[in-house]
Amino acid sequence: VKIFAPNIEQRDVVDHLKGSPTEEKRNVLVESARLARGKIQDLAELKASEFDAVIFPGGFGVAKNLCSWAVDGKNCTVQEHVNSTLQAFHSAKKPIGLCCISPVLAAKVFPGCEVTVGQDKNVDGRFPDAETASAIAELGCKHICKNVNESHVDKANKIVTTCAFMCKAPLHEIFDGIGTMVQEVLKLA
Repeated sequence: VKIFAPNIEQRDVVDHLKGSPTEEKRNVLVESARLARGKIQDLAELKASEFDAVIFPGGFGVAKNLCSWAVDGKNCTVQEHVNSTLQAFHSAKKPIGLCCISPVLAAKVFPGCEVTVGQDKNVDGRFPDAETASAIAELGCKHICKNVNESHVDKANKIVTTCAFMCKAPLHEIFDGIGTMVQEVLKLA
């Protein structure tokens, strides 16, 4: 297992204590190194031939830095090294795992694929971003409704997705869903 991130400036920096943007500038690779305890490489250096699979985490950083979904929605662009990484694994018929908001990356890069970001309706207030499912459909992909503790496998494209924090759920349920995604990716590898 190796960890990679693009060597780019973050779209913005948020003070999570106050919940507001700051004037500070940060680099995605440097911030990712902080979270990964330094064991990280530039995404531009990733070679699909050296790995059995790739998994993209989710989070608002994906929607802001790995693509422009946070600003442009379905009209977003995908960061060049993220796009080329997804394309390389797909072309090599190697599995791709995506959780939380990151399934929109597959929806943007692989028209016609199947993904999940949870439910397409805000069931009991647990899926406040349910409209993301409609945007995925508008991109020509099929959104599959799944509960937070489940994942969806698009066998034709070897893409495995789970909604994670797209659902307001207890952490153990989110953990279970991410666990099923990882297990399904490993089965396809």
